[in-house]
Amino acid sequence: MIPTSPVVVVTRPLRQASNLQEKLQQQGRTVIVFPLFEIESISNNLELDLAVRNLHQYAVVMFVSPNAIDALFQCVEKKHGKTWQWPEETAAAVVGAASRQSLLLHGVSDTNTRIYCPRNESRTDSETLLAELPLDDLAGKKVLVVRADSGRDFFVDALKKASIEVQTISSYRRVIPFFDKVKQQLLSTFLQSACDWVITSSSVLTTLLAWCEQLDQLELLARGDSQKNICPAVAKMQQQKLYVPHFRIAEVARELGFKQICLTASGDENLILALQSQL
Repeated sequence: MIPTSPVVVVTRPLRQASNLQEKLQQQGRTVIVFPLFEIESISNNLELDLAVRNLHQYAVVMFVSPNAIDALFQCVEKKHGKTWQWPEETAAAVVGAASRQSLLLHGVSDTNTRIYCPRNESRTDSETLLAELPLDDLAGKKVLVVRADSGRDFFVDALKKASIEVQTISSYRRVIPFFDKVKQQLLSTFLQSACDWVITSSSVLTTLLAWCEQLDQLELLARGDSQKNICPAVAKMQQQKLYVPHFRIAEVARELGFKQICLTASGDENLILALQSQL
């Protein structure tokens, strides 16, 4: 009997997981989307509206993620329609292949503007993006950072230290979904076998372990057991195999006790290659 490959669990929001799910299914993998966060746009975002109208005033617009890109272009379409064009004099900066692809889907590419992006696909973060920027040339100029309502301040602090005028705008927020009975049953099922987990955000890991702890507590309550230090769901989760496209996510996973971590290069194509090569 030919052994079946592990189920791939994609933890992205449903809308962002569909492309990866489809490509993996085309290669014969069983894929289940199990969102561990949702993206919620910040409504009536007057700061973002104003920035879009004056985008030509910024030397660089830095996006922390594809979600930040989508949020800005949703604002563009709402306020200016589909005829609006990215100003040639304004460069874009992104940290990974997924963000670069998202820019391309919105009509922004190397053919119509300068795009800064880390050249080393195995390490894509604020530090490596910063190394690509002409900081001396940007001194005294304006840079816009479009991001979530929370996150690291390394990039912003480094730009300010280089005498660059920085404006930050929160364009979206991550929302943790309710851990209802359907999700409880799904997670319990995943833990009964070895799955391949696609983790593209370090915050997902803490949510995942918190949900496992809730499963353990529910099990103890169902059994009437008072032993609070029993955590089989957490232990089983830490034995699952993770596929992560960023070294910082891998670091967080190790700190949280995960044992099997496959670090891939940035972008869905590299995630797919890694998942298929490990079969």
